[in-house]
Amino acid sequence: MKIDRIVCCITLLILMLAVLPQVEAGEVLNSVKARGQLRCGVSEGILGFSERDADEHWRGLDVDFCRAVAAAVLGDADKVELVPLIASTRFPALQSRRIDLLLSNTTWTLTREVVLKVQFPGILFYDGQGFLVPDGVGIKSIADLKDATICVTRGTTHRRNLETYFAAKDWLMKPLVINSAPEAEEALFAGRCRAYTSDAAQLAGMQLHAPKDRQAFVILPERISKEPLSLVVWSGDPEWTSVIRWVLNILILAEEYGITRDNLDAVIAENKNLLVRRSADERDLISRSMGIEPGWGIRAVRAVGNYGEIYERNVGRDSPLKIERGLNRLWTQGGLHYAPPID
Repeated sequence: MKIDRIVCCITLLILMLAVLPQVEAGEVLNSVKARGQLRCGVSEGILGFSERDADEHWRGLDVDFCRAVAAAVLGDADKVELVPLIASTRFPALQSRRIDLLLSNTTWTLTREVVLKVQFPGILFYDGQGFLVPDGVGIKSIADLKDATICVTRGTTHRRNLETYFAAKDWLMKPLVINSAPEAEEALFAGRCRAYTSDAAQLAGMQLHAPKDRQAFVILPERISKEPLSLVVWSGDPEWTSVIRWVLNILILAEEYGITRDNLDAVIAENKNLLVRRSADERDLISRSMGIEPGWGIRAVRAVGNYGEIYERNVGRDSPLKIERGLNRLWTQGGLHYAPPID
């Protein structure tokens, strides 16, 4: 009886596809496929998210997601161009089509979505705004920064959050607005500001960059904002938005269903895992509707692993940062990552 229902549903979906008008894949998706390369905007150099190693190879959480999308859409995780951007040039690069996907530690906000006409297909990393300060100078909380000069990066949500927080407390401070995160890092280490405020994960990377011959730095325990760091695309191509959203969802679902890069082939061969157990007709229907080749989810996981693997490798236990997953755990483990079902 259950098999009959499945066959009936598949037949119905195929018939619906046949009678509906055929919608071509959107502008961005078509451009990516025609070009044979995915262009991702990333930060200039944030440890754990997007930075070049000693051999000039890019690595990080954002980089891995870009590679997963390239694998899904183009069949090759190496068909990427990583475009380093400072915060203030992120959205112009996306709106001018210089990049296809923005992955530059960008917070999802209402103003950005409706005024800048961009879409946020999903949250890659949950964070909050914190403060990095010199250790051993008596700064134990944000209250100790009253009347201090605080470095903040231009073109981010952090300056407004900073000013709003201090104004609500009726405290004074002086923001020192810096063009880029690397420049802000230099300003803090040079003593031009008493603290630097940004996403806590970014501060953890900056903490490791502190010169060994100078004072150590610590991250204060308070957070003054929610920073859902999201994938960002141009709003004019809903097909592309769906592809990006579901590449993220498939990486999250792969972790939930216990599929890793190492056991992927065994899971496929066994054909019992609910995430991969589908008929050829189902796979073809979904892929045709998305405008990409069948097997896109398998290619994404094979390229970079599931979400948990990506996290631990770049910012978690297997990285220099050692950031606890916290809110970035699966919903089944007390976190916020919750992917909708495929069916």
